[in-house]
Amino acid sequence: MFQDIRIEELLEQRKKQDMTLIDVRSRSEWEEFTIPGAINIPFFDDEERKEIGTIYKQVSIQKAKERGLEIISAKLPSFIKQFAAIPGRKVVFCWRGGMRSKTTATLLSLMDIHVSRLAGGIRSYRQWVVSTLESYEMKPKCVVLGGNTGTGKTAILEQLEDEGYPVLNLEALSGHRGSIFGAIGLHPHNQKVFDALLVEALLQHQDSPYVIVEAESKRLGKVVIPQFLMDAKEQGVQLLIDIPVAERVLNIMKDYDPAAHKEACMDAFAHIQKRIHTPIAATIESSLLTGRYPQAIELLLEHYYDPRYEHAGEHYMQAPTVIQASDTEEVLRQVISQIKLL
Repeated sequence: MFQDIRIEELLEQRKKQDMTLIDVRSRSEWEEFTIPGAINIPFFDDEERKEIGTIYKQVSIQKAKERGLEIISAKLPSFIKQFAAIPGRKVVFCWRGGMRSKTTATLLSLMDIHVSRLAGGIRSYRQWVVSTLESYEMKPKCVVLGGNTGTGKTAILEQLEDEGYPVLNLEALSGHRGSIFGAIGLHPHNQKVFDALLVEALLQHQDSPYVIVEAESKRLGKVVIPQFLMDAKEQGVQLLIDIPVAERVLNIMKDYDPAAHKEACMDAFAHIQKRIHTPIAATIESSLLTGRYPQAIELLLEHYYDPRYEHAGEHYMQAPTVIQASDTEEVLRQVISQIKLL
């Protein structure tokens, strides 16, 4: 027979041994929010779940159970086979640790495939995430990379992370770059996904003396950054990156690939067009339509992003150290030099 495991036990044991987390909810539920790293083997697909839900509400609980049994019986061999192919320890979960995960674990145990079931399901995980963020004490000092749009801050964070430095890449965690164009080519995360990824990243670096972050605003795409992290950033070490406009344009071209996302670029520009002086806005629109993307980007920087950055300012407790360089590689070298001084 299967055994239940509490969320605290799961998190502790996951540190010590490899295990596969398996979300048996429907595909859409899994895509909306799951435990980071969990794979999806749905007990019911979305249409089946909808059908059973309708029977549950409009007919009876018993009829819903009977229909559910019919559905899972027809696909049981392939369902079991997917679990059998997964090596090592396995933990299954659904929304509340109820019927879907219980039935899955029971069926697997009958086939001598041993799994654990997460007690309370993903709801218990979400409660743990919320509780952790509400009581979290930020111990590492923040090293904050600031600078105008296109100064390569995210690329620098990614390179630092590849080299083993402690990094909180908030744009990667949110699936958004932070501007009106920030979702282009990405899949923005909702608050639940962001919170879960953020907690895991925070705990990973909680014993580091510092953590490197980007100077993001409190709202990043669809998500809101916790206040304790905003406060830590304001009190942190500020590095302000300054590179030539031409280099910034190249960075933006590389990050956004506007030729591959022309329609999305036009849609995003429509949201800010009225905030730009009309003749300039017309030139930007024409440049986007005709594929003159470097010109459009340079005008957007000059007439929209840079003035907004200067107007908003960044009110930090410490004056920033300005890093002036000709390109991103030189910025990276200088950032590393500043970090070594900590």
